[in-house]
Amino acid sequence: MKKHLLIIAALFLSISTFAQEDPILMKIDGHPVTKSEFLQIYLKNNPNPKFDKASIDEYMELFKKFKLKVAEAEELGYDTIPKLKKELDGYRKQLSLPYLIDSAKNEALVREAYDRTRTEIRASHILITCASNASPADTLAAYNRIMGLKKRIEKGESFASVARGKNGSEDPSAVNNGGDLGYFTAFQMVYPFEDMAFNTPVGSISEPFRTRYGYHIVNVTDKRPARGTLKTAHIMVAVGKSAAEEDVVNAEKKINEIYAKLQKGEKFEDLVKSYSDDPSSAEKNGELPPFGTGTTTRMVTAFEDAAFALKNNGDYSMPIRTDYGFHIIKRLDWTDVKSFDAMKKELQSKVNKDERSKRTQDSFVLKLKASYGYSNKSAKGLKWFVANLDTTYYIGKWNASGLKSNKTLFTIDGQSFTQQQFAKYLESNYRGMRKDANEVVVAMQYKAWEKEAIIGYEESKLADKYPAYKALITEYHDGILLYEIMTDKVWNKAMKDTVGLRSYFDNNRSKYMWSDRVDAVVYECADLKIADQVYKMILNDTINSKHVLDVINKDSELNLRVRTNKFDVAQTNFLKGQSLVLGANKVYALDGKYYVIKVNKNLPAGNKEFSEAKGSVTSDYQTFLEQQWILELMKKHKIEINQQVLYAVGQ
Repeated sequence: MKKHLLIIAALFLSISTFAQEDPILMKIDGHPVTKSEFLQIYLKNNPNPKFDKASIDEYMELFKKFKLKVAEAEELGYDTIPKLKKELDGYRKQLSLPYLIDSAKNEALVREAYDRTRTEIRASHILITCASNASPADTLAAYNRIMGLKKRIEKGESFASVARGKNGSEDPSAVNNGGDLGYFTAFQMVYPFEDMAFNTPVGSISEPFRTRYGYHIVNVTDKRPARGTLKTAHIMVAVGKSAAEEDVVNAEKKINEIYAKLQKGEKFEDLVKSYSDDPSSAEKNGELPPFGTGTTTRMVTAFEDAAFALKNNGDYSMPIRTDYGFHIIKRLDWTDVKSFDAMKKELQSKVNKDERSKRTQDSFVLKLKASYGYSNKSAKGLKWFVANLDTTYYIGKWNASGLKSNKTLFTIDGQSFTQQQFAKYLESNYRGMRKDANEVVVAMQYKAWEKEAIIGYEESKLADKYPAYKALITEYHDGILLYEIMTDKVWNKAMKDTVGLRSYFDNNRSKYMWSDRVDAVVYECADLKIADQVYKMILNDTINSKHVLDVINKDSELNLRVRTNKFDVAQTNFLKGQSLVLGANKVYALDGKYYVIKVNKNLPAGNKEFSEAKGSVTSDYQTFLEQQWILELMKKHKIEINQQVLYAVGQ
């Protein structure tokens, strides 16, 4: 819901940089709204705009309501609520990232990522864990262990046996896979690991290297061109990895029967609808999310290999087994890795969120120092911290209350950054620091603080330097306020106001009606012979649906499907238009299936009870509350519209 509202908010915000003469189209409580803001949403929603009065009036109504809600939220102080301020700060940090990088280095990393996306690496690794803040002694011990394992491999032991053996890899999966990670490409491993894997020749073992997990060595076993992206559908018969043998046999029998039907010419989509156990794809003809190079979706290896082995769109596989059950896979579409231009925006976003961004940020800080006239004055100012830091620092109990001076540690763009500011940073950033000489700890923390302070200073100037950034911040600000005030004034209010909700239902009972329904058991049969057998069986009232299923599906799981429910006749395709009577109804055919219906009870049209209609009533009551609230806001807030500017938006 929140994401939806942020998107809605985007419709009402302009990121264009119109001239200062941009005319005022509307004022809310004296605050101006320009022509460009309204024009932006109108153009977004009308790719071929006619600028007719009806469309303009329609969008103005949406625009007014949006602005009224945001104005009310600001008046009530929603923008001062700590949790909302924190949330906006988080968005601000995210949105600022593209503006706080070395663009030249960033471009090189984007190109590198694209080149790697065109290749898939298969590699194994051995890991010796080592915390990022480990002591020098622990770090050396981890390094010596990984070197010892590397030497064993160089002397002839297999990589897999060393990885899974005693005192081998500390990656838990190594016991089963010998360290084999399968195939991967850019962005699917942490960047230092990816970088080493792509720079190690096939058949070679890397030198030890470090990630945030510890020390690794990598054995690159294969490189291949990226296989591209595949769109598939599947029919699935579910059976767990550790299922009983009888269940596995029955599932395999069922998938083979489905496959036989497919080979005889029955439509894949019909078989999905009738038999697939995957509820997330069954209603979409079995279609799965695209997977392969550059996607976030990864399938288990057996599924991927079987899918990529299909050569043509429309081909389907023989039944295969995974840990989830048995599958028949149909290839729908395949696309090769896209061009650099087509992927650049997506790759840029990934690079900005990846460890790669740290590299570009370091060089960006150096450029800021040069352009803003940085001056380091920390030599004397840091002596107090070296002299006064003690062991309480590592448990978060140290403070700088004894610091009476406030000497400048560095200046940038004429702004001074001082001892007191650094002291606050130290007090808040002690977690994860290992004990070391005070000179080492202070120097390390000062370096981190200086970088953070310079980046923070530049971030504070972004809104003035980049109109597009300012507009995005405004968009998120308004979207957050809109979501919160709608939650309080409409959504939650409707759910909590049980008296009002019930009163609304009582006053609008005629809106909540059942159509004619039947309480029935539906027998969906594979052929006429089976349907006739089912009909004869259910004439005997002592025979229940479970017994019928056991008899009819004794030889095949595909013979019969049973559903028991209260069915809306007019809304149920296989019941619509049928003349049903109490008890067993004679066989009829529809869309290649044969149906036998046993009606237990006719349920005539009538009013729904409150409990039966509560979902619909709540939704309608929310709409009612919003409409009433908007009327109140229109009386409370003064809106002035410049009609001349409004109807000239297309000029």
